[in-house]
Amino acid sequence: MNLYVNAEAGRDGDGSKDRPFCRISDAARVAAPGDVVLVAPGIYRENVAPLHAGREDARITYQSTEPLGAVITGAEPVKDWKKVSEHLYVTRIPNSTFGDYNPYTTYVYGDWFFAKRDKHTGCVWENDAALYEADSLEACERGDVSPYSWNPEASRKKWYTCQDPERDETLIYANFGGDNPAEERIEITVRRECFLPRENGISWITVSGFNINKAATTWAPPAAYQDGMIGPHWAKGWIIEDCEIWGSKCAGISLGKYLDPDNDHFFTRHHVKSPTQMERDAVCRGQYHGWLKEKVGSHIVRRCNIHHCEQGGIIGRMGGVFSIIEDNHIHHINNMMELGGAEIAGIKMHAAIDVVIRRNHIHHCTMGIWTDWEAQGTRITQNLLHDNQRPAFAAQLPGGMMSQDLFVEVGHGPTLIDNNVLLSDVSLRFATQGVALVHNLICGAFTCVGDGTGDRYTPYHIPHRTEVCGFMTILHGDDRFYNNIFIQKWPKDPVVLRSDSRDETFSENRKVGTFAFDGYPTYAEWISHFDMDSDLPDMAKLEPWHRSKLPVWMEGNAYLCGAEAAHQEKDGQFPEQKDLYVRLVEEQGALHLDTNLYDVLQPSCRMVNTEVLGKAFEPDEPYENPDGTPIRFDRDFSSFPVPLQGQRRQRFLSPDPSRSP
Repeated sequence: MNLYVNAEAGRDGDGSKDRPFCRISDAARVAAPGDVVLVAPGIYRENVAPLHAGREDARITYQSTEPLGAVITGAEPVKDWKKVSEHLYVTRIPNSTFGDYNPYTTYVYGDWFFAKRDKHTGCVWENDAALYEADSLEACERGDVSPYSWNPEASRKKWYTCQDPERDETLIYANFGGDNPAEERIEITVRRECFLPRENGISWITVSGFNINKAATTWAPPAAYQDGMIGPHWAKGWIIEDCEIWGSKCAGISLGKYLDPDNDHFFTRHHVKSPTQMERDAVCRGQYHGWLKEKVGSHIVRRCNIHHCEQGGIIGRMGGVFSIIEDNHIHHINNMMELGGAEIAGIKMHAAIDVVIRRNHIHHCTMGIWTDWEAQGTRITQNLLHDNQRPAFAAQLPGGMMSQDLFVEVGHGPTLIDNNVLLSDVSLRFATQGVALVHNLICGAFTCVGDGTGDRYTPYHIPHRTEVCGFMTILHGDDRFYNNIFIQKWPKDPVVLRSDSRDETFSENRKVGTFAFDGYPTYAEWISHFDMDSDLPDMAKLEPWHRSKLPVWMEGNAYLCGAEAAHQEKDGQFPEQKDLYVRLVEEQGALHLDTNLYDVLQPSCRMVNTEVLGKAFEPDEPYENPDGTPIRFDRDFSSFPVPLQGQRRQRFLSPDPSRSP
């Protein structure tokens, strides 16, 4: 059955074509399996919380009848601004407006948050541009440029909030940079979410073609309830497609964790157990609360334009297992630099078990893709990542994260990274093990190799399942590098950075290549320490080798413009080319990779497949598809055979941020 919604309809609608509902929430209260909710263009200022689940064979579909014409927003217009000084205006909002959640008394804060606790979940908007929050009325009036912002001039426009307890009102002051708010479109964020069920288990929902924006979402670390502007809230089988999702205070899309009152920001509230310990608890407690392949995950996020969110474009802990994230344009994430902590990226997934992240265009994010803990069966393939690095003019926010295209952290693998184009100055932060890199164009450095994991015992799982098989610390190694192209595109001198979580600085590598794995054994060197012929091996004698670095494999990689290979490299190419170039060029509304590197490379490498890659050591799981079938690497970035000769110009996604690629 079709249910109709039109913002211009009367309030006595029944969802029929002649008498449509005026709110999407009205349809969400009655929609049943197989129903299609058709939403006319208009602005819908509401939080849609579906009550009923669909079925695998009978989804409930919410569809904008005009692509991006139906706008679901967490903001409300504010027109009552009074001028109080040359640069300042003020408005008063009765606290009853906010119900049980006031974004102007709720701070962005919690586990793994490293920046200063002085930013609220609310926001002031002028013509769809976010104003920056000041920490005092004086700072609001001054309108100084933020030294951390990636858009310095925009940071002059500011807002500040405080409470009037006698009148039970929220006061919001704003400096509009000389603009008159009566002549502009001014909104404030009032709702926590835009499209998200309140209960677990609302499965088999499709959301298609909406513009979803401006929600007062909260900080979403892994051992806490993770909200976003839109998400399934611990369910199965959602499809979020062809949407524009932007303006979240924290996360745009959440594929994340349910609310567990006994382990919700436990470290922040009590301090007595480490946040890492509480993450282990979250994994085990999750299985008690239904974290099974049959109940959770298997979502699809595709063809969405996700931008200008300040924690992440897509985030998730455990709830995103077995999902596909494909063909999205994710950009300008965490550019205001008001928030800092270990949950910030274009895509940040914990426990990305059998998650496929493919053909996404990710740029101008503090970090591109971050898979943290249990990146087991994860495949990152055919993505274009560039400009995921802090601009030279911007200072590093205290508590702000370092930048790179990819970060794989404290997982045991198998994590497969293949056929990606990585153009930022750091390609991969490598605090993990069990990673295979195959057929990538890598123009940035590896950092944190063999470091940054401490003694963190993390889980690994039954292959292609969520059930925990065991726990182990990260030994490092167990990595494979086949047929990658390494190019020293950026200066190779190391840079001094401030630690994200500590008050100290360190030197971060900028040299490109596999050289950082020089101290790791080959397989032959590693296995020689284990006496396979003994019926009664000496356990004490073997203990040091049970905790030693694991072997690495390297074959058929090319190193250009000063990129450096480790000694384990086999059949590598080292062409001397002085004038080699790799650059993105915009032509006729599309990006192209313009390079002459194929003039100097020879097609001498062998075909790689699942058998060649073998198994990740700890989970004993092959590098294979989520359904257990083998992979043969015979396709390139564009899914065509790779011609490794002659100049090549590769067409990419449209750079136009107003379009989904």
